[in-house]
Amino acid sequence: MNQPQTQVHSPIHRGTALVTGASSGIGAIYADRLARLGYDLILVARNRERLNTLAARITNETARNVEVLEADLGQAASLAQVEEKLRSDASITLLVNNAGIGTHTPLLQSKVEHMTDMIALNVTAPTRLTYAAVPGFVARGRGAVINISSIVAVAPEVLNGVYGGSKAFVLAFSQSLHHELGAQGVQVQAVLPGATATDFWAIGGLPLEHLDPAIVMSAEQMVDAALVGFERGELVTIPSLHDEAAWTRFEGARQQMATQLSANTPAPRYVRTELH
Repeated sequence: MNQPQTQVHSPIHRGTALVTGASSGIGAIYADRLARLGYDLILVARNRERLNTLAARITNETARNVEVLEADLGQAASLAQVEEKLRSDASITLLVNNAGIGTHTPLLQSKVEHMTDMIALNVTAPTRLTYAAVPGFVARGRGAVINISSIVAVAPEVLNGVYGGSKAFVLAFSQSLHHELGAQGVQVQAVLPGATATDFWAIGGLPLEHLDPAIVMSAEQMVDAALVGFERGELVTIPSLHDEAAWTRFEGARQQMATQLSANTPAPRYVRTELH
């Protein structure tokens, strides 16, 4: 006989978290963990059956309110529905932009239509959803955005170039949001997972078993680590980077160089010498 699940109900109510790509993988784990931390949920994905199953389990185990919103964020009409939800529901305090697609197939072996779809889901969707949510967060002086990027944001040579470019956008967008909104009560976090044990690899034709186990983190560990980073108030969280000082040096060098990137004369190396 199956034993009933132990109900976990956080006494703290943190508002409502809207999680995209929530039907499986990283998004489903975020939904579970956020409910246990005290958030009600709005789960967004294309597969209503999976969403309903997940919602029922989370409600049973945590007693949190869970709403299901079936939407394909690659389609303008569906995306607009989620945008309207973010604009109109004042209970939403956290947006998790997790939905996305990727590939490890080299650029020239990939169809440009697939690349265009990737840009729509990885770049356009989180941009529009963030624009829908953030004005309300600012007006209420409270809110947070978690954007799931990737290590390819800083290492675009590792996988497909358009995928890397889309995730670099997510990182840059997050850094800009933090710069503009950090003083207005809006927390922003960009999460840069390394290789993670999800169906990403199988969908792309590279079974997970073909990867070196030493570089693959479980999705549960990745999300749990990312949420620790969120609680620490980190702007950029790289769960697999053990040498934290390496990121500090990298980011410090970037910020130092930023003060030298604009000048009214070209650098001497770009000045032609007179030919005699």
